[in-house]
Amino acid sequence: MYSQQELDDAVASGAITASAADALRAHVEAQRSTAIPDEEQFRLITGFNDIFVSIAAAILLIAVGWIGQSIGQATHMIVSEHGESGPSFLAPLFIAATAWALATYFTARRRMALPSILLLLAFVGSVLATTAFLLVQLIGPASFNNDNEALAAMVGGVSALVAAGGAYLHWRRFHVPITVAAGAAAVAGIFLAIVLAVVQPGDSESAKNLILGFILLLGIGVFLFAMWWDASDRARLTRRSDVAFWLHLLAAPMIAHPIFTLMGLNNGVVGPGEALGVVALYVLFGLTALAVDRRALLVSALAYVLYALIELFKSVGAVELNVALTFLVIGSALLLLSAFWHQARRLIVTRLPATLQERLPNLDRPAISQSAA
Repeated sequence: MYSQQELDDAVASGAITASAADALRAHVEAQRSTAIPDEEQFRLITGFNDIFVSIAAAILLIAVGWIGQSIGQATHMIVSEHGESGPSFLAPLFIAATAWALATYFTARRRMALPSILLLLAFVGSVLATTAFLLVQLIGPASFNNDNEALAAMVGGVSALVAAGGAYLHWRRFHVPITVAAGAAAVAGIFLAIVLAVVQPGDSESAKNLILGFILLLGIGVFLFAMWWDASDRARLTRRSDVAFWLHLLAAPMIAHPIFTLMGLNNGVVGPGEALGVVALYVLFGLTALAVDRRALLVSALAYVLYALIELFKSVGAVELNVALTFLVIGSALLLLSAFWHQARRLIVTRLPATLQERLPNLDRPAISQSAA
């Protein structure tokens, strides 16, 4: 590979013309950059140092959590003289404080992708755990011994509310794209806790189905919220697209799991009718994924459709090869879809109403250099 300086020297010596040097540079740049208008671009790592820092940060967070738990247990034993206690709120509190402190350097200054994601999840999760453990200690662990679902739901709802506030503060300070999804998950947890406190499902199958239906509604709400972020950056050139990516990743299992569970796919008995229904639903998920140009729904539902097809092949007598046939069919279909994603998406989107097309990601977006992504 020739350097830019060597090309300039060749032009200066008359070995090649300036136009030929420019053509060579353009050719090399074209080889490095491939037009990939429908790939979901998001930063996970910027180099191996991201992995190195993430591992070191995880070790440090485990250490401070361990120290916090030891201090909490020692304090409890001194005060109550009842021996060992349960999880101390000091452990997640120490982790949250450490994660925030680390983020002020690795997120705010270094803008490292993977460590920023890890520190955000550690912070929001620790804020949630700190609130929950503190409330349990204030109320008294004995109050939860009789399966008090309403009280447990109340603790969960308050903890989710505080975690949502923590996610908001983190977003205002650091603007990590996954923060919005973490906050949305916390807000969904608040609503779910309210419903659990009212319904108190226990062993009731109908109540559990009601909860699943509510989770499905929450998933649809998160999906629409993700589409709002997507609609504000149809060319997917800004951080808003990354925010939408994580929201879609959150919404997908909240939609797929309740639907397939309500279809009875988790009971262990799948007939040909149910299996075909699952495949048809997966095709519908695929059409939706093509329209919105997001693959999260296909990934979240993949385990269910694999299981359904395995049972379908088993029911028609292909017992020995049912797993192999399933993987062959799904693997081939997904690879073909990936190879012709842009063409398939154009086929779907151009047949939608114009008002809807105007809110979906652009069919033709600027090419993004793979080396830069």
